Amino acid sequence: VKLVPWLKHYLSINIWTLLLLGSSWLPLAKSTTKSSSPFMTFQVTDWSLTHLVVHNKTGEVYVGAVNRIYKLANNLTEMRTHVTGPVDDNEKCYPPPSVQSCPHGLVSTNNVNKLLLVDYSGNRLIACGSASQGICQFLRLDDLFKLGEPHHRKEHYLSSVNESGTMSGVIIEVQNGQNKLFIGTPIDGKSEYFPTLSSRKLMDSEENAEMFGFVYQDEFVSSQLKIPSDTLSKFPTFDIYYIYSFSSEQFVYYLTLQLDTQLTSPDSTGEQFFTSKVVRLCVDDPKFYSYVEFPIGCIRDGIEYRLIQDAYLSKPGRALAKQLGISEQEDILFTIFSQGQKNRVKPPKESVLCLFTLKKIKDKIKERIQSCYRGEGKLSLPWLLNKELGCINSVSSVFSSFLSPLLSSGLCVFFLPTFVLGLGISYSSWEELCCQFLLWIISEAFKNGLTGQK
Repeated sequence: VKLVPWLKHYLSINIWTLLLLGSSWLPLAKSTTKSSSPFMTFQVTDWSLTHLVVHNKTGEVYVGAVNRIYKLANNLTEMRTHVTGPVDDNEKCYPPPSVQSCPHGLVSTNNVNKLLLVDYSGNRLIACGSASQGICQFLRLDDLFKLGEPHHRKEHYLSSVNESGTMSGVIIEVQNGQNKLFIGTPIDGKSEYFPTLSSRKLMDSEENAEMFGFVYQDEFVSSQLKIPSDTLSKFPTFDIYYIYSFSSEQFVYYLTLQLDTQLTSPDSTGEQFFTSKVVRLCVDDPKFYSYVEFPIGCIRDGIEYRLIQDAYLSKPGRALAKQLGISEQEDILFTIFSQGQKNRVKPPKESVLCLFTLKKIKDKIKERIQSCYRGEGKLSLPWLLNKELGCINSVSSVFSSFLSPLLSSGLCVFFLPTFVLGLGISYSSWEELCCQFLLWIISEAFKNGLTGQK
């Protein structure tokens, strides 16, 4: 296995640049340039490589693999190796056998690295695997010495899915506050055990009992989203695969691939269709009221490319910025999409390289939320709400005037259905839903002194 970025593979195909949200696209000239110098490579023969992260100061490279974590110099020379498996395990054992005896037989099981992050403030590497219900190890950056392996509480178990490239996380550093770890993961139908999206506490000490605890939790709501059991009853194979994640300003973003419940028949024998989405959350929203998702894809010559394969956020170079007519300081999301909406595991070979400006994505999400409050379109959250709800016009001028400045300033906007679901409030109509939300806004306004009146 050669450790070369995914871009090398796509240099051999016809590369087009698409700037879109919807169906518009901008083609660039095909790439015909070949590098005269060989790539630096790192090869292993025993284990598959799954993740790569580069230290932003030293340039040292950390590589996640099956049963191994590697540390490489910036010229890809191997410096350290840490063994993570195989381990005696059984995915049916919950909690894992290291915590409680299990009636199921244990077998030697590969530990697939699914998440690899550098925690700069703690000078450590976070490496999460598939074994033992998805526990994580904290490794010292210098020598990969294991600092800790929290595994005694249910919050320590992230997901037992052993497919790499489907889990993603973002560390949010809070100055003079509590650092957070946002994690998105498939759950393989085990919604009673794992949330699909969560915000966790990142403690200074690896042995702190609060490590990976939810940032917020009470009897009604916590910093997590679970796939509803009703959704899994109707679509047993439904899951959300988190391909890439990043933070920008006050938001965390995920690029996800999930079953399209509008196109897929509940009949398990029928064809399955998938769709790619941008998910956004406010970093300071511990109750996940701000959750919003938005479809994303590419169209070239009338052909849709809807299966997200990989992505990377970066600045454009001078030539690309000039060709696109944007600033060199603007954030660009480079993405790879495969053709169609079928075959998630073995997508078609036909792929495109698509470019999105982050500003365009933010504008589209803002526009989508505004249009929904004007009563246009649908919420498009059928997997979470178990039904497709149409948007309605705001029920009050007070309601509209309160939301307008939030939308125009780009601040976090609370999404109605997530708010109601989070509080466990049932509703029979949109009018009732909006009234519940309006009452909450009014109570918050008075509580926080937003009215400026007694």
